[in-house]
Amino acid sequence: MGTTSGAGPVLLDRCHFDGYLALGAKLLSSLLAVATLLQPQAVRTASAPTQPEAAPIAGKFVDVTQALGIRFRHQASPTSRKYLLETMGSGVALFDYDNDGRLDIFFANGARIKDPMPEDSFPVKDGPEYWNRLYHQRADGTFEDVTEKAGLSGVGYSTGVAVGDYDNDGYEDLFVAGYGRNSLYHNNGDGTFTDVTDSAGVTGGGWSTSAAWVDYDNDGRLDLIVIRYLAWNFKDVYCGEHRPGYRAYCHPDVFRPVGVLLYHNEGRGKFSEVSQRAGLTREGKGLGVAIADYDHDGHPDIFVANDSVAQALYHNKGNGTFEEVAVESGCGLDADGNTYAGMGVDFSDYNNDGWPDLVITDLGNQMYALYANAGDRTFDYATSTSGLGAITLLHSGWGARLFDYDNDGWNDLFVVQGHVLDTVQLNYPNLSYREPPLLAHNFAGKFVDVSARSGGVFQQKWAGRGLALGDINNDGKLDLVVTSNNGPAHVLLNGTETRHHWLSLRLVGLKSNRDGIGARIQITTEAGSQFATVSTAGSYESSSDRRAHFGFGASTSAKQIKIWWPSGIVQDLRDVAADQFLTVKEPAPAK
Repeated sequence: MGTTSGAGPVLLDRCHFDGYLALGAKLLSSLLAVATLLQPQAVRTASAPTQPEAAPIAGKFVDVTQALGIRFRHQASPTSRKYLLETMGSGVALFDYDNDGRLDIFFANGARIKDPMPEDSFPVKDGPEYWNRLYHQRADGTFEDVTEKAGLSGVGYSTGVAVGDYDNDGYEDLFVAGYGRNSLYHNNGDGTFTDVTDSAGVTGGGWSTSAAWVDYDNDGRLDLIVIRYLAWNFKDVYCGEHRPGYRAYCHPDVFRPVGVLLYHNEGRGKFSEVSQRAGLTREGKGLGVAIADYDHDGHPDIFVANDSVAQALYHNKGNGTFEEVAVESGCGLDADGNTYAGMGVDFSDYNNDGWPDLVITDLGNQMYALYANAGDRTFDYATSTSGLGAITLLHSGWGARLFDYDNDGWNDLFVVQGHVLDTVQLNYPNLSYREPPLLAHNFAGKFVDVSARSGGVFQQKWAGRGLALGDINNDGKLDLVVTSNNGPAHVLLNGTETRHHWLSLRLVGLKSNRDGIGARIQITTEAGSQFATVSTAGSYESSSDRRAHFGFGASTSAKQIKIWWPSGIVQDLRDVAADQFLTVKEPAPAK
């Protein structure tokens, strides 16, 4: 979230100078990117998938928030002191907490910040307007607020959300990150949750942002990684120009980096913090996190989107430890060797070559980063050649997901946008605090901005932050839930007009963790192959439906589905019909 102002005149001048230099370089890169788009480019594909239709299909997303009964509004609690915590927003989770087959929605919320705030104090939820909220989906598709019944109103200033069944009892549990204290809620299976934070040993500390469930040692129990942002408190630091209306939120360079927290699941509801022992020793300024086995060695790896320092890729060595390899692998810096304001992240295969790629959002004048996995433990910076640079240069992005909105067999990109500085236009007239979201259609590995043709949602301007993905109405098309900073949430149903087919897979582990998180899936149709990693993580401070969704295009069946389970078991399914929600159980280990 590297802001465009700093602490006092020196940082401000430095940031302006750097910003204008960067702008010139990026504008040149943008022009080159446009020229590149006019030339045919080879797309590296392992399975030779069919080309998409002749022209990108415009999306159609409809804001149905009010009609569904969702009344959530995020409370950032802004003050005249411009405390950095006020800028970050909060996340959202899409998950089926009561196993009725319908997705429910959980929103993390802020807390009251006094003006001024005592330096070493913590905000509190001293009114229902600050509560976290759980909305249960009724059979008719509308939602009811069940927060109090479920016991999820929360404590403190909540930020990120992570969903996973950590005790393998068949019910999804909920981890909520926050400033000062994190919370773990055990799903009791009767519509209620119990706060087990203290007994589990995952209270944390400092400023936590995103989190992810991942079985990093493949022992059948989900572990937890918690990303932290800065060494920060409510010390009253003045940043920006000393003119009325020009005080600004501080640049992250003002504050020290901190390390991530890795909690190993010991079983019986207990966790041990093992980040140092596991080799996660590098300090950063983390905002987003995603998982995938990027080198296909059978061990899940972890990527952290860092703000204004190098990105972090933690390669899982398979012995309970990690090594940080982002810069040497080509995904730590941009094409010019510079850091940028990494915020949201997705770790998915955009070009159908079988290897998970990375997309990372950042601030305006930087271009969103896209790294194509070369399949040899390195990445190629593909921002310009994919077309993403030309359409994102002047935008600031947070939550982002690669997903197939039109079911044509290629992962498209949706990004929630909005700058971090509410005063950004005073110094950068080409940028905006509130922005419409972005929808980019994936045209055989090239991204084309179809936002303007995809409905009124893309003319609305929000201070967007969190983004969760899932098929809310179970119609075979993926929907979205968006949060905005100090503003309302938005439920966006996918009404894209398409006759394409699809398949949704829900994995149930036996030897592996019950959610199947970390499993790698390959689906082959007559058009070619697609790949996905089962995960609820990714985006920004948010958690998505764990079902793996695939668009089939014109194909009506999958010739083969191959699943590499975290346990090492490989499962092979043949001739699976399209247009269904399919539950796949892990085979019992061979004796």
